[in-house]
Amino acid sequence: MRNTFSTHAPKKATNLSLNSELLAEAKRLNINLSATMEKALEKEVKRQLKAEWLEQNAEAIEACNDLTAKHGLFSDSYRVF
Repeated sequence: MRNTFSTHAPKKATNLSLNSELLAEAKRLNINLSATMEKALEKEVKRQLKAEWLEQNAEAIEACNDLTAKHGLFSDSYRVF
């Protein structure tokens, strides 16, 4: 799946509220919070965009599946398995 954002976009400072114990442990382990959050946020954005697309296209997908179930695929006669 392609990126949902430009990897060249400028960074923007933001404030987050995090569990203080979790933050302390992450700092102790030298975890890059910005990079970790960016990866997690990208994953969640992609998940939600996929769910949104599936919801928006559910009717068309169902119609296509019904048509295939009723008439098969054009390539069915060429199957060798």
